[in-house]
Amino acid sequence: MISKSDYVAYRACRKLAWLRKHHPELAQEDENARSRMETGEKIGELARRLFGESVCVYTQDEQGRPDIRAMVEKTADEMRKGTPVICEAAFLHDGCYCAVDLLCRENGGWAIYEVKSSTEAEQDRYSVDIAYQKYVLESCGVPVTGCYLVCINSQYVLQGELDLQSFFKITDLSEQMEDEYAAIPEEVKTTGAVLQQMDEPDEDLNVNCLNCAYWPYCSRNLPKPNVFDLYQMSMTEKLKRYRQHTISFEELLASGTIKNDKQRRQIDFALSDRGTWIDRKGIQAFLDTLSYPLYFLDFETMQPAIPFCQGTRPYSQIPFQYSLHFIEQEGGPLEHREYLAESGTDPRRALAEALCRDIPMNVCVTAYNKAFECTRLNELAATFPDLAEHLTNISENIRDLLTPFQKGYYYNRAMGGSFSIKSVLPALYPDDPSLDYHQLEGVHNGGEAMSVFPKIKDMPPEEQKIARQNLLRYCELDTYAMVKVWEELVRVSSADEQNSIE
Repeated sequence: MISKSDYVAYRACRKLAWLRKHHPELAQEDENARSRMETGEKIGELARRLFGESVCVYTQDEQGRPDIRAMVEKTADEMRKGTPVICEAAFLHDGCYCAVDLLCRENGGWAIYEVKSSTEAEQDRYSVDIAYQKYVLESCGVPVTGCYLVCINSQYVLQGELDLQSFFKITDLSEQMEDEYAAIPEEVKTTGAVLQQMDEPDEDLNVNCLNCAYWPYCSRNLPKPNVFDLYQMSMTEKLKRYRQHTISFEELLASGTIKNDKQRRQIDFALSDRGTWIDRKGIQAFLDTLSYPLYFLDFETMQPAIPFCQGTRPYSQIPFQYSLHFIEQEGGPLEHREYLAESGTDPRRALAEALCRDIPMNVCVTAYNKAFECTRLNELAATFPDLAEHLTNISENIRDLLTPFQKGYYYNRAMGGSFSIKSVLPALYPDDPSLDYHQLEGVHNGGEAMSVFPKIKDMPPEEQKIARQNLLRYCELDTYAMVKVWEELVRVSSADEQNSIE
């Protein structure tokens, strides 16, 4: 049987479709995959209210899998009854199966509404999806009178109660999918042949591979490191070199085509263990921009697809937590403050007030990749005019701890060409378990924090307590990590030489 997801995968990559069927265990989903799936389910459920009363025919078998035969029968029954809106309407024809998110009785026939949790109408991609559904339905004798994409309106602002008609954006894809639809009969035959073959298809790497769960598998035979590990090079350019058989770092070096200083240093240090490159003059110039009292700030945020904070858009970054380490004067003790909102509430006002209490005006604040923190502070200032002067002042006085690494003042091979704090920290302190995010309980990264916080409100009290402690410890480590990065910069800046390699 060819499902809709099988067909869409095939149209993206033959190997992807084959691997999904024959070796799903080889997929390595990223840490946010489950969260995206949960969001998609929520948006799908919300969209069922778009056209009034509806009937959902989704059915599971004893193993908890979709019971396709039962769903097909229920769909046919509801269509005979004249049910105006059928959710998860299922159709099966000659081995081709699909379930329509919303099947609506319109204009003497039935219209397909495909619901996506994206705010962007990626029409080419979704045209494949919807065209396949139309093909299956019409093969079953269903007159399809419209094909629509339902996605989130990125310009929607919550004012009062959620307005579904404004929250969703409906796009007619009937014209865009005409060419795709015409090609389906032949493509379906090829899809079936690929899925049934025993041998893995010979499909080369392409521009979509880095976002694929099978990337580690498909790139397993490449030399390590390779062109795909290079810092700040587009996937298109990496593929160009790959196809020219300039793949390994040795080949890249021999080609003489790498002109970017940071990329050249990355290759050089990877091929030869040169210790640590330190530009003391550059580091000292950065440190001269800092002053006491010195603060280290980090936010954790959530991005609800369905806005619940007044005045926000879908997927707005909503800060719910911060950690703050600070040193009042040179040689003074390291102190710590923190804030974590109550799950299920609008956290912004209380968090903004806490920030204004914890960070005085006109002090030096550091962040790692400060654009994120500055943007959140400026958004809070715009939302709460009475706090705007203080919040804006904090934003204007932030210095970026990323700068010395991004500018190439400090580098060693363990960074692997990445300057994120998750790469820099273990490169600076490889043997310090207190700085190991893997040692934390429950929350190990920002994606997990974003996922855990909204769920706390629905947990039993004891689980709530544990989850909150996990969030606090994670965010605290983020700012403690910044302190340790700063300490290392201070340490290496104290030597007499202006530039050196250690």
